[in-house]
Amino acid sequence: MSREKTHGRATAKATSFDIAYQAGVSQPTVSRALRGSPQVSEATRKRVLAVAQQLNYTVDKNASNLRFQRSNTLALLIFEDPTPDDSAINPFFVSMLGSVTRACAQRGYDLLVSFQQQSGNWHEEYEDSHRADGLILLGYGDYLEYCERLERLVEQGTHFVLWGAVQTGQPGLSVGSDNYQGSYDATRHLLKLGRRNIAFLGTASSQYPEFFERYRGYTRALQEAGILVHRGLQVDAITTERCGYMAAGELLNRGQPVDGIIAASDLIAIGAIHALQERRIDVPGKVSIVGFDDIPATTLSNPPLTTVAQDTKLAGEVLVDTVLRRVRNEPAEGKMLRTRLVVRQSCGARGA
Repeated sequence: MSREKTHGRATAKATSFDIAYQAGVSQPTVSRALRGSPQVSEATRKRVLAVAQQLNYTVDKNASNLRFQRSNTLALLIFEDPTPDDSAINPFFVSMLGSVTRACAQRGYDLLVSFQQQSGNWHEEYEDSHRADGLILLGYGDYLEYCERLERLVEQGTHFVLWGAVQTGQPGLSVGSDNYQGSYDATRHLLKLGRRNIAFLGTASSQYPEFFERYRGYTRALQEAGILVHRGLQVDAITTERCGYMAAGELLNRGQPVDGIIAASDLIAIGAIHALQERRIDVPGKVSIVGFDDIPATTLSNPPLTTVAQDTKLAGEVLVDTVLRRVRNEPAEGKMLRTRLVVRQSCGARGA
């Protein structure tokens, strides 16, 4: 730590962290206040400046100049999933990690990867501390809680893009798959196989907008086929095998006839297969199952899982290009990517 002589003794030079502590704000807020950012209220700015004057704080010109230089690095923040079985991360994001890394390298950028907890202060780090020029966010659990953090990122001018549902009026920009169409196509496939009592396993609410879009696609396909949507054939579940297993068990305990299942994710579908097989229900002879994501485990399940594939290679490229446009202050918009149905042995015609 640099020191300066005061009345014959050495005293530590004040830092922006000292100002933050005494002013009762974060260090990034101090930085924004000192450079006159409009993101800081006038009252907060005056408080920060008063503390800075009291501490005889002076701005390091060289460091200040460095702050406006780009790091040539993007940060990929993968959020811990609040699951009951400690899985913490959806394996779908492993494929996304590879595609984002490759896209960054092709564009001459380094990638900083960090595993985050939702309770942390990630919304105040990275770009403000100049560790990265922009953020790519994967995974968010309960969207209604997460949305507040996104609003704060927008308020402080952070360059970021989110992988998730593409919705009107949401904070920031999202890149995501056409969840509605993907689930619609999957349900239509089961209907063509002669399945009529088709269930949906996955939480169908605005708290999980991607799952909700998949549920909406499922219900549209049933309605077009003249089939009444039965609420008893929908069971909430988040993305773990354990939750899929439990949801399928609850579905069977309700006693409703079931000959097909649309699962909101592959992990839910794989868990459901285990539950059905445990009760000696043949898949796909008695019940056909379709998942969503096309994770590597789908080819290893027994039987191999029919699923809706998301284009992770294209997703990585679009995510990186979108956040770089934000970094360069160029026009950018959210984008919805097409899905495709991958048919494997977990689907069969009625009585097959």
